[in-house]
Amino acid sequence: METGAPAPQPEPPKEEVLQPPASELMTTHMVINPPMEDPSITYPLDFERYWRAAQENPLDFTAWTELLQYVEQENHIYAARKAFDSFFLRYPYCYGYWKKYADMERRFDFIKETEEVFQRGLQSIPLSMDLWIHYISFLQSTLDMNLPDSAQKICGTFESAVAAAGVDFRSDKLWEMYVEWQKEQGDLRAITAIYDRVLSTPTQLYNHHWEKFKEHVAMHYPKDIISVEELLWLQNKMASETGAKATEMEVEEAPPGEDMPLKTEARQEAGDGSHILGPMDPDKLREMVLSIRQQLYSQNEAEVSKRWNFEEGIKRPYFHVKPLERAQLRNWRDYLDFEIANGSHERTIILFERCVIACALYEEFWIKYIRYLESHSIAGARSVFQRACCYHLPRKPNIHLLWAAFEEKHGEVEEARRILRSFDECVPGLAMVRLRRVSLERRLGNTEMAETLLMEAIRENEGMPVSSFYSVKLARLVLKAQKNLAKARKILLDALEKDPDNAKLYANLLEMEFSADVRQNEGNTMSSFDRALTSGLPLETKIIFSQRRVEFLEDFGSSINSLLTSYDEHQKLLNQQMLRKRLLENGAEEADDKRLRLDDAAAGGGNVAVATAGITPLMATDVTNSGSGAYNYNTWYQNYSNYGYQNTWNYNQYYQQT
Repeated sequence: METGAPAPQPEPPKEEVLQPPASELMTTHMVINPPMEDPSITYPLDFERYWRAAQENPLDFTAWTELLQYVEQENHIYAARKAFDSFFLRYPYCYGYWKKYADMERRFDFIKETEEVFQRGLQSIPLSMDLWIHYISFLQSTLDMNLPDSAQKICGTFESAVAAAGVDFRSDKLWEMYVEWQKEQGDLRAITAIYDRVLSTPTQLYNHHWEKFKEHVAMHYPKDIISVEELLWLQNKMASETGAKATEMEVEEAPPGEDMPLKTEARQEAGDGSHILGPMDPDKLREMVLSIRQQLYSQNEAEVSKRWNFEEGIKRPYFHVKPLERAQLRNWRDYLDFEIANGSHERTIILFERCVIACALYEEFWIKYIRYLESHSIAGARSVFQRACCYHLPRKPNIHLLWAAFEEKHGEVEEARRILRSFDECVPGLAMVRLRRVSLERRLGNTEMAETLLMEAIRENEGMPVSSFYSVKLARLVLKAQKNLAKARKILLDALEKDPDNAKLYANLLEMEFSADVRQNEGNTMSSFDRALTSGLPLETKIIFSQRRVEFLEDFGSSINSLLTSYDEHQKLLNQQMLRKRLLENGAEEADDKRLRLDDAAAGGGNVAVATAGITPLMATDVTNSGSGAYNYNTWYQNYSNYGYQNTWNYNQYYQQT
């Protein structure tokens, strides 16, 4: 671009952070209330059947489309309003149905209601170029153009349209429509201003706009299509190149990169620019006008080439409930990463908005958008959370948990509590949500409320494995937060009465007893071992508990008799396991009497467990194999890693897929 050229320079950006497009935010979470209806209205015969099908399963998109198709066929405006209004509370990105809704209102000549539908639709999906064009066409056909306000309203709507959707790569049709409308108004300078904007915007038909602009320049005198300021600058430029001196007024050279300020006298003499044009060659002026914008076009072409492959990979830019192909999802990820790294904040926001239309049902893109926005605007990130959770992902737990954490992080504790409570009521039974509610109350110091939430979960899930899971969580909370070992022990013992074959309950009870002073709590610890070993747990699990008991007594026990007894009982369990394996290896042809003899031997020791000086073979092995005569602890600890009492719970088994 020529240095100092004033015309195509955009206005300096204002000191503000670009926000996501405005959308109507729900003030209540997860509660979708349809508008009030007149009970006196009579609906078509089959309307109730289609309506009930959609209401009973709101996530069934096909049921909704059948309902909307039915009300269109019946041409019943009140049924249509009820159906469309309820549909858009769940699927606001379906721009095609906004158009159908508006067209139906217009068929009944409800002009005001038609415009309201358009405005609601554009508020929900401001990037929809097709909806903007449909709305502008509606205004052009219904407004009285003899009134001065009509043209002003249409022009304002065009400006709103290009501000909201003009940066979209596929917005060419909207820009062309704006140019054609200005041609009808005869405002050539306005057409030039539009081209100056679109020539610096990467769009699919960027070359087409450049060719059209060259035609525009060739068909009209320069003084008719460019501003007075640009004419003055061009005159100064030409004069400086030819060495001519201004005779009628002083012309000062503007510093490089700055516009030449107009003096009051010059403005008055210039008028519409005819005074200035004088001896200037129109062809030379056209050449300079194009030369100034040639560099804009070249820069824009380079930006288009960077994005072209990404845009080619977008096969479905509109919303649909059907899953996207992996290649398209990968393309969106790569495109967003590119724009974040190389593009402007405005273009990044627009691309994210495009992405969450096509990928509205994918959590990962909403979360990526929010993480990007959080570093720029807390209010913007909050508005995206609200759109995602209240409209598009009302039953997805992860993004709701992130929303609650976001609000808590920024000091909105009550809002975080409300989000978790509302989702817990809407999608009950998710352990991750209940535990997040518990942890929130614990962080706030409300241990009583945290305990109450866990007790409610235990009661609500009584008879199911998840009840024991909550019992373990409650016992740990009581032990760690309230330092009440007796109360925590009672919680787990009560849980064992209802779920006596749950190995995790026994393991957590032992872990809790281990946390106390071993000298004072040996009796409770041994009782926990005995309770596990006399339960109905599988043999393999009992062997683990038995081995752990031997290790405990070896390390902390106060009685050698208890230790030797535990060795003996552990050996018996190992012999039972060995004999069971032999039976499985020998097959079903084992004689019944042989099985009985083996069982008796396992139960009483017999010839299978040979004693050595009053010590079981397992213990004897420890002594005899050791060079120093000390205990060989490796034998006892070789399987210690198999004991899983400290392993974390697999939460996924309690998370219902939504």
